[in-house]
Amino acid sequence: MIAAYFDEIIMFCAGLWMTSVGFDYLPYPGKPASRPPLLRHFKWMGPLLLAIAIVLAAAS
Repeated sequence: MIAAYFDEIIMFCAGLWMTSVGFDYLPYPGKPASRPPLLRHFKWMGPLLLAIAIVLAAAS
């Protein structure tokens, strides 16, 4: 049963991590000066990934 939702579980966990890093709840690993510019997009990409994972899990 859990194997059917494996992709959604990974997407959900990645979305949680991206949201947490984007809103500065968790620090990005590495030196603060070496933060890639992509991190500013984590504020909207993380919640979007969470929503996609939830929709796909509900659809399957």
